[in-house]
Formats: sequence, C-alpha cells, structure tokens
Amino acid sequence: MLVNMDELNGTEAYHLMTQSIIPRPVAWVLTENESADNKVDNYNLAPFSFFTAVCSNPPIIMFSVGKKPSGEVKDTRRNIERSKRFVLHIAGTDLAQPMTETSRTLDYGESEMKRVDLNLSNDWNQALPRVAECDVAMLCELYEMQEIGNNAQGLVFGEIKQVYLSDKVAATEPRLQIDASKLDPIARLGASEYAALGKVFTIPRPE
Repeated sequence: MLVNMDELNGTEAYHLMTQSIIPRPVAWVLTENESADNKVDNYNLAPFSFFTAVCSNPPIIMFSVGKKPSGEVKDTRRNIERSKRFVLHIAGTDLAQPMTETSRTLDYGESEMKRVDLNLSNDWNQALPRVAECDVAMLCELYEMQEIGNNAQGLVFGEIKQVYLSDKVAATEPRLQIDASKLDPIARLGASEYAALGKVFTIPRPE
C-alpha cells in the first residue's frame, strides 16, 4: 500500500501519523491558570504526545499544542504564553486513567485537578507544584514559541531548570541513572491505545 499524503485531509493524516509513529512519549503538563491563587482548582493539567527532547545545552524539550474543537488556543499554551513556565511530568502506566481524563476539553479556568484523584506537592520549593504521584517532573521556562502548519499548531520549546526524580526510579552510583522498567512510562499509540515498555534490552553502540 502506498499513501499519498497530499490526498488526505488533516484528520486522515493525523490518524495515519499517530498510528504509525509509535510509541510516543507523553508530556503531562501542569500550568497555572490566570486566576491562580495557589489553590488546586487553579491549575491546568493536560497530556501531549507530540513531544521530544531537542537539545542538551541548554536542556530543551519541545511539545506541540493543537487547538480546542472551537478553534480557541488550548489552555496550556495560553497559560505558558502568559506565565512563561510549566511543569512537565512523565507518567507511569499506573496513571493512565487519570492522565487520559485530563485530556478532556474544559472551559478556561475549570481545573482538571477537580476531576482526578491526584495530589500536588511543592516539596521542591519551586514556582509551580508538581503532581505528587509522578516519579519524574521537570520545571521548565518558555524558551521559544513557534507556530507551524495550516492550523497554527503551537510548538512550545521549554528549557528545563530543575528535575525531580523519585528515589524509586533514580540511582546516583556509579552515575545518575533512571531505571526505565521502574519508571514504567506510559506510551501513546493511535486512537485510544497506549502501551507499556515491555521487555527492556541493551545493545552496545559501535565505537
């Protein structure tokens, strides 16, 4: 089968891409709504699976934000453009259900945190709290915002300023290392499908 992409509409191209470019990591992003006063109800939490690391010096990640069905800018992008900061989480497979719930389209200012059984923690004393149940959280500052494509998809480039790692997944000897199997990150497939890591194997790279 050969598929000519210029013969597909945007929705058809999206479904083909998301079912073939797999698995994809998920950025679970927490931002602060405009009316925030440090209450749980004032934080936005949403998952994005067009996400990757793009640079290590400085440490920069990128995730892509679409628009709401109404055509409005999504709350995550709106908040980041205003506050210039966000916390990006890597969720384990045990958090698949609440993570999916936070993908629901809500009115601006209606917090996803009210719909899920999750806790926020600010034991890392940062500008924003993190989801306590996640083993990895990255405090990021907006590095650059770009728009791409006919639908003005937002590309958010964030510089990582601090990383929280739970003791469950991280070790420091002989060097800092994260145990992928213990982290057990959820991976996005197509449609409503997700995946776990499964078998983890090692192949040394050539010198």
